[in-house]
Amino acid sequence: MEKKQGFFAALKEEVVRGLSPSRSRSNSPARTGSPISGLLRRGKKHTNSDALVARSGSMRVLGETLTPLMEGPDPDGCHQNGDPKKVGSGLGHWMKGQLSRTPSVSSTSYKRSDLRLLLGVMGAPLAPVHVSAADPLPHLSIKDTPIETSSAQYILQQFTAASGGQKLQNSIRNAYAMGKVRMVASEFETATKVVKNRNASRCAESGGFVLWQMNPDMWYVELAIGGSKVHAGCNGKLVWRHTPWLGAHTAKGPVRPLRRALQGLDPRTTASLFANARCIGEKKINGEDCFILKHCTDPQTLKARSEGPAEIIRHVLFGYFSQKTGLLVHIEDSHLTRIQSNGGEAVYWETTINSFLDDYRPVEGILIAHSGHSVVTLFRFGETAMSHTKTRMEEAWTIEEVAFNVPGLSIDCFIPPADLRTGSVSESCELPQDERGKNSLAVNRVKVAALEKSHNCSVDSMIWKMEI
Repeated sequence: MEKKQGFFAALKEEVVRGLSPSRSRSNSPARTGSPISGLLRRGKKHTNSDALVARSGSMRVLGETLTPLMEGPDPDGCHQNGDPKKVGSGLGHWMKGQLSRTPSVSSTSYKRSDLRLLLGVMGAPLAPVHVSAADPLPHLSIKDTPIETSSAQYILQQFTAASGGQKLQNSIRNAYAMGKVRMVASEFETATKVVKNRNASRCAESGGFVLWQMNPDMWYVELAIGGSKVHAGCNGKLVWRHTPWLGAHTAKGPVRPLRRALQGLDPRTTASLFANARCIGEKKINGEDCFILKHCTDPQTLKARSEGPAEIIRHVLFGYFSQKTGLLVHIEDSHLTRIQSNGGEAVYWETTINSFLDDYRPVEGILIAHSGHSVVTLFRFGETAMSHTKTRMEEAWTIEEVAFNVPGLSIDCFIPPADLRTGSVSESCELPQDERGKNSLAVNRVKVAALEKSHNCSVDSMIWKMEI
């Protein structure tokens, strides 16, 4: 008798067969469904599996009551004790709908530029610097070491121990996570007025994301929200992104981890990121005493990430570690970009992302933050004293499933898309297009136009086209 199986059984079947997210990508994302939704559609057809995939057990209501996923395969293809095992298809149907649905009703109230700004800034941001999870943490040293540095090393040792221990974390070869996300542009401020979104809860866009990671330094994320999708990945040598308005392109600068993974999903990479940080003090976060670690991006990395008229002046990362639990409860990064127009005044953009991590639960012995929220502020100033603007955006997420050491996952799952453009695009391309267009040189306009030439396509019946 044919027996249905859950999402992870289908995932294992597909990766063993050599089917990867990259191989199922098409040159025209508008004409094909998401590779993830395709995987979910095929999941019901498979009948055999021989691997037990760990799950976080953090299932929640997603618009319908979910039946439990199978905890393990039935090698004989028979029902146990005469009772059929139930299949948790609700989550699969939800993700399929999120990754392939048409634009929601609320998205019609959004400007297309608003949705683009949400996805461009919060969809798949990168960490400030290159780090590798394989890099060992610095040995705790007190002699001839500044107190700020030795204190930071001690705090990281406590964080690693609280997260599950270094030995257990080093046993993780790959990881998978699935979650829900809600985004909204909540406030816009100018020198003369402040416009708040009074219907933020009604206008918030809901969606979901899936994330794969594999050692060394490989990751792939897909996020769908508001009828549009953003893909990004890294094969260990280059970072690429695919957005509806720029198509597939490589990112400027060195290979860097995905910031979303640092929000409580990857404690080993998080510890590596703060390996060279300094302890600068203490602060209460939501009533909890925390140590503050600060890491500044080196000038060489900043220069590599800059391009043309856009120069990244600084990028600073702050980590707030609980003195009680040792866990990371708040992460803040801020980077300042200077855009010099041809013969005009320079304009500065400061992007600040504050993320709060909550609901830590053990998954295979490793503590994972299962929920959190971020507040993003884009502050533009320069030109004249009264010309500043400030845009505030918010994001809330929950993690539905986590798995480690997924059998059969290989490097083929992180192959860049076939239509990847060779020219890299700097982070300034994600700034609001009307302002960036005023301060960009012709070389950037030509680059963006070339990227768009073959991507003036519809995405779920929405036409995205930059006007620069």
